[in-house]
Parts: sequence; structure tokens; C-alpha cells
Amino acid sequence: MPGRTDFPTRQYIYQDADGFVFMDAGSGEQITVSVEKMGEDVHWLIESMDIGVTLFNGAPIGVEVPSHVVLQIIASEPGIKGDTASGAQKPATLSTGAVINVPLFVKEGEWVKVDTREGTYLERVNKQS
Repeated sequence: MPGRTDFPTRQYIYQDADGFVFMDAGSGEQITVSVEKMGEDVHWLIESMDIGVTLFNGAPIGVEVPSHVVLQIIASEPGIKGDTASGAQKPATLSTGAVINVPLFVKEGEWVKVDTREGTYLERVNKQS
């Protein structure tokens, strides 16, 4: 498509009043992607994350986040002791503010792998600092 440019990756650096700011690591050039163009992908942004940004005539028209991200659970109710219902889940708030359903055994403070395409829990992970 004439005028369209796909950049493999740009680094997410911060959010401001105009949207989300990304930087080309090679040139240092920064672009801002509006909240509207980000859509639901805002739920998966992590500072310093590399994502694909598509430009049309030099303006951002869309982004592509990785298919999965690792995020920390910052709020979740404890599982009910003795509840062994297969597949039972509870809501959990992630460090980005997104809320997903997780199995009852997953606890606040743990790190989880999330499918960004579906917004679903994949597995617990050990996050090394």
C-alpha cells in the first residue's frame, strides 16, 4: 500500500496527554500514538516494551503488541479454601490496570503470562528481579 510503512519495533517510553510515546531505538525519533489508535492494546503496555508501529504517510495508524506479556497481579481475592471446582476462576487486577480471570490458586503479587490477543491467563511464571 503506497504511503504505508511498517517498522519492526519501537520502544514504549511513557504516556502523556496526547497518547502513548514510542521511540525508535536507532534514531531516537519519537512518535505519539493516540489512545484511539492503541485500542485495547493499552492494557498490555509495559515501560520499555518493544512493539510494532505501522505508519501511513508518517502518521501512526496502528500497533502490534507481542502475543503474550508477563505482568504482576496487584489485586485479587484469595481463593476459597477447599474449593476444588475444576476450572474455577476469579478476577485479578494486573500491574497495567487490566483485569483478567485467573485460577483460584493464583495469588496477589505473583507474575502471570497473559495472551494479549484474547486477554486471558496462560500460566504462572517466576519473575526474576
